[in-house]
Amino acid sequence: MTWNKKRLRNFKLYLILDAQVLDYRALLRVLKESVRCGIDIVQLRDKFGSSKDMTAFCRQALNLTKHRIPFIVNDRVDVAFLTGADGVHVGQEDIACNDARRLLGNKAMIGVSCQTLAQARKAQKDGADYIGFGSVFTTPTKPERNPMNLRMLRQVLNAIDVPVFPIGGISRKNLNILTAIGVGRAAICRDILLAKNTGHVVKEFKQCLNAGVIQW
Repeated sequence: MTWNKKRLRNFKLYLILDAQVLDYRALLRVLKESVRCGIDIVQLRDKFGSSKDMTAFCRQALNLTKHRIPFIVNDRVDVAFLTGADGVHVGQEDIACNDARRLLGNKAMIGVSCQTLAQARKAQKDGADYIGFGSVFTTPTKPERNPMNLRMLRQVLNAIDVPVFPIGGISRKNLNILTAIGVGRAAICRDILLAKNTGHVVKEFKQCLNAGVIQW
């Protein structure tokens, strides 16, 4: 287990840098301020970017995170490998978790998107370091998905040993719904990316998550 994996259980705030929400230049500005203000882990999500552009962005991002904050690439194991990113995040339709592990090695941090308890159990069995679970609320990123029954989220939190980051439409307006059932982690996209004061919003999220009584 590498140093960042040892720290993973203490991570609470996961930032999604979505290139369909902001362009790369704006994402770098958000990343720089988020790193300064205490973000725990960061993921680039770019469903339509070219390999060349994604590789260039990842190298710039890694100059900011400097491996002190894990920088994860969504879907693209090849880009993660070429840039020396800290890991990759895969969905149910992407390359399998154990195959990503074979390609990136044991030091890489690998996350898996799950929507059911069965998927979460399989991801854990396959060696996922963490799970992104959702969509918890309605989100423009996955408009075809209905909001999740929070009982299912609670079941996953109780059953899974690796860190679980609820994801999907989470904002400062609804975070209290999650913390009320003991959630101590969250993956955030638009509420940070579109904030007028990035640092202030990052600190708000961290304060709310740290105030939770139960830390999963």
